[in-house]
Amino acid sequence: MKKLLPPYLFVLTVFAMGAVCWYTNSPHLIAMPYSFLGLLFVAFGIALAGRSSALFRKVGTNIMTFDEPGKLVTTGAFKFTRNPMYLGLSIALFGFAVLFGAAISSFVLVVFYVVVSDRWYIAYEEREMIKKFGEEYSLYRNSVRRWI
Repeated sequence: MKKLLPPYLFVLTVFAMGAVCWYTNSPHLIAMPYSFLGLLFVAFGIALAGRSSALFRKVGTNIMTFDEPGKLVTTGAFKFTRNPMYLGLSIALFGFAVLFGAAISSFVLVVFYVVVSDRWYIAYEEREMIKKFGEEYSLYRNSVRRWI
């Protein structure tokens, strides 16, 4: 059975937000046109995730969550957060929640995505990084926060 990769969970979460808002007629806390401010968060989050992904390609390391890590990347956004791709996608989801009018159900789905990312994806990746890079990763983990 194939494992659900983080970008797919991101897309599914965006569609779930839209569907839940549409079908349940969730109350909106932010009226139009102010909800379009969410686009700033979407753009920033996608840019952060995209630049971090591009850095992986540039240094020639593996980006696939469930494959063996190739190289320890500690430059770029990785100097400030150990997980800029997850952080970027989470910020983008927050932006979509605002864009959808800040319905409570949308924010619940953002929290769901963050918890799944933190407890499943990131926890798995960190165990693999310790196995592969040992003390080098431990030093990095102790000096750079998991999220922000």
